Amino acid sequence: MFALYDTLTREVRPLAMREPGKLGMYLCGPTVYGPPHLGHGRATLVYDVLRRYLEWRGIEVRLVSNITDIDDKIIDRANRENRPWQDITHKCESVWFDAMGRLGVKRPTDIPHATDYVEQMVHMIGALVERSAAYTTSDGVYLSVESVPGYGALAHQSLDDMLAGGGDREVLGAQEKHHSADFALWKFSKPDEPSWPSPWGDGRPGWHSECVVMSLELLGEGFDLHCGGADLRFPHHENERAQAVALGKQFANHWMHNGFVVDPEGEKMSKSIGNVANLLDLLDNYDPRAYRMLLLQTHYRSPVKVGQDNIDASVQALTGLDSFAARSEGQTAAADADTLARFVQIMDNDLDTPNAMAHIFDTVRRANTAIDASETAAGALTAAVHEMCGALGLQLGSTGQVADDAQALAVALDAARAAKDFAKADALRAELQSLGYVVETTKAGTTLRHV
Repeated sequence: MFALYDTLTREVRPLAMREPGKLGMYLCGPTVYGPPHLGHGRATLVYDVLRRYLEWRGIEVRLVSNITDIDDKIIDRANRENRPWQDITHKCESVWFDAMGRLGVKRPTDIPHATDYVEQMVHMIGALVERSAAYTTSDGVYLSVESVPGYGALAHQSLDDMLAGGGDREVLGAQEKHHSADFALWKFSKPDEPSWPSPWGDGRPGWHSECVVMSLELLGEGFDLHCGGADLRFPHHENERAQAVALGKQFANHWMHNGFVVDPEGEKMSKSIGNVANLLDLLDNYDPRAYRMLLLQTHYRSPVKVGQDNIDASVQALTGLDSFAARSEGQTAAADADTLARFVQIMDNDLDTPNAMAHIFDTVRRANTAIDASETAAGALTAAVHEMCGALGLQLGSTGQVADDAQALAVALDAARAAKDFAKADALRAELQSLGYVVETTKAGTTLRHV
């Protein structure tokens, strides 16, 4: 039985499903005001691996992941750049899904936008006011956390331990709050800011209100799994949960949070020397599978440092798997049942991808030995490797040969880097990318792969 660590109960327990064979899963999506960073990439990849694995096991997964397309940060950027806020959200959402596609992340089943659910949020806030769980101040409507039994459960803190303001974004009129942890459900708009009508005055929803409305509307009460980064556990997820509790509704039955991406120390990252500063740099300079490989070799709840050494190691690991895929072409058989059973046993224990990858590499070694010895087991082991990699969303094999002229450009790029002519190196990299190659630069040199 598949089991996951539950943040609320602090134990690894079976992932129960309201309807056998079907999983309703909610993932907090991006606030579209800038390009995605490595932390965004980690969260989407972790839950893509979870989704793919469960689907490989035969479970029907409905993944709902929202787009926050109205927010203080969006408005601030629009004001700084003197642009319509919708221009920013539309462009940033396009960049987001382009990056996710390059990472090999499957699109969510449902992609609700906050601006499409404002009316429902107003209705929910009204219900909270009617239940005396929310109140109006001069700058908006707030939830009274003292009215919520067990507030702080996800943070594993008592109400008295909560930070002033509940960690919410800076708001005006905070001195009017009944408790320092009360948070905004509705914010009255300033002149020339986007706004929607409400019984309390024109404004926009607070950040914590959108996900509770959209998850309950699309997945229903008591949905199976709520996911997100560890940074969202408090205040965002706690405040989502608080609104549902205050409404008397059953919220998520299981909570899953992935660990942080830790900034590397030392040499500044730069395209010219093959390092990456953010997710888009990584995608531009490496095989996009490298980040998935790096994260598969780290447990999802552990912090991960993304730096030159482990990206290079991931590229080398991919090269080994691709070489195996090329070498084993023509090996046909049903996947080895015992090998797959061991894979399932590992993965069912809190999505243990590091040990799953170790098992895959061990199977590759066994398959190579069998191929060398012309043993009949080679085909079944080879098929098992492809099955397991497919279950993790790890596609093996090159998509084409590298042309001689492109290889010559790669050699010239390495020469430019060695001469510290980084402008020329960047120009050569851009030329190779325009020809449809992923340009992977490591300490060993530059290699090319078709997109």
